[in-house]
Amino acid sequence: MSPQESISPPRLTSARTLLRGTGWNQIGQVLPVLAALVLVPSLVRTLGVDRFGILSLAWMLIGYFTLFDLGVSGALTRLVSERLAARREADVPALVWTALALTTLMGIVGAVLIATAAPWLVGTVLHVPGALQHEALQLTWVLACSLPVVTGTAALAGVLAAQQRFGVLNVIRVPMGILTYLAPLLALHFGTSLLPVGLALAFVRILGGLGHLAACLVSTPGLAARNAPRRALLGPILSFGGWMTVTAVVSPLMVYLDRFLIGGMLSMAMVAYYTTPYDLAQRFGVLSMPVVSVMFPAFAACYDTDRERAGRLFEWSVRAVATLLFPVVVACVLFPGELLTLWLGADFAVHSAPVLRFLALGMFLNGMAQVALAFLQSSGRPDLGARLHLLELPVYLLTVWWLIGRFGIEGAAIAWLARVAVDAAALFWMAHRRLTPHGTGSKTALRIGVGSALLIAAGSTLPGLVPRAICAACLLGGFTVLVWRYVVLPGKRVLFEARERRAAG
Repeated sequence: MSPQESISPPRLTSARTLLRGTGWNQIGQVLPVLAALVLVPSLVRTLGVDRFGILSLAWMLIGYFTLFDLGVSGALTRLVSERLAARREADVPALVWTALALTTLMGIVGAVLIATAAPWLVGTVLHVPGALQHEALQLTWVLACSLPVVTGTAALAGVLAAQQRFGVLNVIRVPMGILTYLAPLLALHFGTSLLPVGLALAFVRILGGLGHLAACLVSTPGLAARNAPRRALLGPILSFGGWMTVTAVVSPLMVYLDRFLIGGMLSMAMVAYYTTPYDLAQRFGVLSMPVVSVMFPAFAACYDTDRERAGRLFEWSVRAVATLLFPVVVACVLFPGELLTLWLGADFAVHSAPVLRFLALGMFLNGMAQVALAFLQSSGRPDLGARLHLLELPVYLLTVWWLIGRFGIEGAAIAWLARVAVDAAALFWMAHRRLTPHGTGSKTALRIGVGSALLIAAGSTLPGLVPRAICAACLLGGFTVLVWRYVVLPGKRVLFEARERRAAG
């Protein structure tokens, strides 16, 4: 496909483009998850529980500080989508270079802050064993140096997403996702220290950044020409990206805050016992992201021009996400001990199985909520989700602190489930107000979320493996019938309605 064809305005929300993009994103999400399932047990055995806990926190810390892109990646996706839909392709190169310069600069600022705070975090905040503190510092410093590359890469990925070039994106992302686990394992051949692990991860990020830059140069006409960043473009980027940044700061803080509290209140071993089922649930949860990633630029392209189509796409997206997540959450909630025993052994399962049950239910609700959040942001109201998360933060902080003190890592999981349930309800209510009267997606989400969670939770109380297996078979059988009637058939009408209109015209 030529660059001109891929950015043709009618193709931004066409059935072929959306389905192909979703398929590519699904491949890009599933293969790294499979790599994690295969490679993480070897990492845990080779590094040990304490070192692996440090590595998981370092992964989280660097991922969280991508907030220093100031929400530019999401803003860039929306702004480029709007310009492509309006046939203003000539405006894109200057917009991209301005955003790239801004994200790289802020990545440098973030790297300096992380490197400066590392001794305090390692020596005071976290219960890092004394023998491992030097390794933890080295790992954090190395990964901090790669942060400018990470923030710049996020901006470039936003450009490719706006062009619906998800095939190219995932050709780059899949090897990067696999190497995130494989490269540290290979680096451990040089010793069990965390330093070679950090160097390997930094190298993977640099390769990924170069791949994204090359793809953007090919897909964006005029981008290779000399286009200096323009100060006039900072306003549109930052005004939209500012609220995206609030969400980028607060939402991951609520996601990862429990890990730091567990590390500070309990131990690094408990961090590993919590983060491993959490990461498992989240990696299954990313099955929803292929739909969300594709629909973000689609919502941005059609919300102002065809509100009715935006509403139909929204409702179908909710149903599609629930379809992808339901079988996984059934397995995780009904068979958490069996899954973790097969993956990491019985000792790990004893500590982590109850945690996985709560986190999987939360993942199901949160996956659907991501559709609502993406819709609010792409339709021009990123402030709504950001204000909601600001309100949630202090309440969640107190709740998770109290529940960890009372129930340990299970308390952290319960707090997270409660927060995402409230978050999902509020986001869908706001999305409903933005779409009225052109959609019933929020009502659909309420019925799916509450009904599914109650059925699955009830099944988890059954004693013995056989009754739970029978319950799972019944749930999945009914699920298959409902998917055909309420997802596949409506999806054909929603996704292909634009083609039918053109044919009728």
